[in-house]
Amino acid sequence: MHRLAGIFAVFVILCGSAFSPALAQDKSLTIFAAASMKNALDDVDAAYTAKTGIKITASYAASSALAKQIEQGAPADVFVSADTDWMDYAIGKKNINEPTRVNLLGNSIVLIAPKDSRIDNVPIGPGFDLAKLAGDGKIATGDVKAVPVGKYAKAALEKLGAWPAAEPKFAMAESVRAALTLVARGEAALGIVYSTDAKIEPGVKIVGTFPADSHPAIIYPVAATTTAKAEAADYLAFLRSSAAKAVLEKYGFIYLIRPTS
Repeated sequence: MHRLAGIFAVFVILCGSAFSPALAQDKSLTIFAAASMKNALDDVDAAYTAKTGIKITASYAASSALAKQIEQGAPADVFVSADTDWMDYAIGKKNINEPTRVNLLGNSIVLIAPKDSRIDNVPIGPGFDLAKLAGDGKIATGDVKAVPVGKYAKAALEKLGAWPAAEPKFAMAESVRAALTLVARGEAALGIVYSTDAKIEPGVKIVGTFPADSHPAIIYPVAATTTAKAEAADYLAFLRSSAAKAVLEKYGFIYLIRPTS
């Protein structure tokens, strides 16, 4: 009887050693992040998984779409928005654990054209005639009523006096990456996207940069949702680390906080 108990104890120990790493690997988090974050956050997530064994599933779309999905019960652990408005919206709907919120990143918006376009070196300032520059072509950006990049673009063009004439020429896309693709394919003569997006797309070139004071500050807040798994706190801490900062800055994002580790 004692011998059987001993064998059983050894079996339990062996099973524990065999299964516990698998259990660690089974841990996962779902991140809902602004479309403009894709390449940079994919690299950050890979580094986090390598460090912790926790698998990250990231869903990228316009911040407006993600906030609405979270509101409708989509199982997200962390939300990264490309503007403060949609994070505020999610907080207002009681979907965000507000004390976890951090305004993590900044960005800039630029005017882009297809790589082979004759348009180049456009000075952007008061009196800027975007409509004339586009000619018979379309101008692509995110939906100005909802998608953050579109909202920033419209605000800038209104301040510069270029919006009324340019508005009919706009092709509104569902996200900044969709707008980027329209320009890269030559389906739009010009586009307004984040500088970080323009830098990862070889089919476009930056022809001008919008003055920072022509639009509201571009801020990317990040926070855990109210239904987040416990591991979300560790993931958010990683986003605030020097390791994450190095990756995000490599892609051109402006890191707004002092790293905590």
